[in-house]
Amino acid sequence: MNRLKRMGPTRAVVFFAVLAALPSMNLAHWVLNMLVFTLMYAVMSSAWNLVGGMAGYPSLGHAAFFGIGAYTVGIWFQHHGIHSGYEPFLILPFVGLAAALVGIPVAAISMRTRSDVFAIVTITLLFVVQTLAFNLRSLTGGAQGLSIPAAPFSTATYERPFYDVLLVLLAVAMGLTWGAMRSKIGLSLAAVRADEDKAVGIGVRVQGVKLLAFAVSVGLTAMVGGLWAYYEGFVYPQFAVDPLITIAIVLMTFLGGRGTVWGPVLGAFILELAQQYFAYSLGGSQFYLIAYALVFLVVMLLMPRGIVPSIQERLRMRRRRRAAAAPPAEDSAPPGLPSPHPVTAAAGLGAASGQGGH
Repeated sequence: MNRLKRMGPTRAVVFFAVLAALPSMNLAHWVLNMLVFTLMYAVMSSAWNLVGGMAGYPSLGHAAFFGIGAYTVGIWFQHHGIHSGYEPFLILPFVGLAAALVGIPVAAISMRTRSDVFAIVTITLLFVVQTLAFNLRSLTGGAQGLSIPAAPFSTATYERPFYDVLLVLLAVAMGLTWGAMRSKIGLSLAAVRADEDKAVGIGVRVQGVKLLAFAVSVGLTAMVGGLWAYYEGFVYPQFAVDPLITIAIVLMTFLGGRGTVWGPVLGAFILELAQQYFAYSLGGSQFYLIAYALVFLVVMLLMPRGIVPSIQERLRMRRRRRAAAAPPAEDSAPPGLPSPHPVTAAAGLGAASGQGGH
């Protein structure tokens, strides 16, 4: 058991060391671009997992906060210059904090509902934000969008700063999930997911943990939105507040296994890399969407609970079979001497006790 516990941190160190080394391998720009978008979705899937996986509240409105983050960065740098190129990265924590503060009252209202009603409320929020982005032309630029000054990075290593920041955000998102699962907060979220009414009855601070999970989740999502806006150099409402973003996040989390640390990340790496590869291979024919859907369907048919939970369950079953097939432990009696029968031994002890009494 201790060996298994040690494997978790070791696996994480190896995983992030490999990812950190990839940009130094002279990869083509299109490959690095794929990795940047894959890391974006890995961060957002891990963030969504805090609400949709651990708390059991399937939010369909996270793309609204992605758009809020994108427009915050875009509007800010309409009025402030970019000199070193790192200024947009430095304001990302403030973008995340602002989105989290906006998310608290949203969660306080929407989380009065549950399950499918909650999903409908949150997707309504998405369309409200998208409508505002189209119509507040003086602020957002409307359908014409906003442009952001290009990052003054070398074309040879243009993707590297964005990649490194996303790697840090992924480590933060996974670290928060890992820490939550091993704390009272994680137990509280699991109780909410299992039966919220019973959780209230046993004294869980349901409202507090739900608001905290939602705020952290949308804050991380908004930070990714801000970084995406800077990476692309423009913000259009149909792309910044796109329902397909939320759908992709949810699919990735379910594919890998919601409520786990590695599931959302694994799902993002499988689906986003597949989508990007098929898009590059098949071009503008839109056939890549069919291939993308087939990848998801095949995995879900083979592993309906998600990849990580399915693998964990199979490993547990294998350990049980090995334990059942293991030979019984040898008797503690010295070799060559038969073990005394319990009844005989008890009778002998009784007889000895009786003789001593006389």
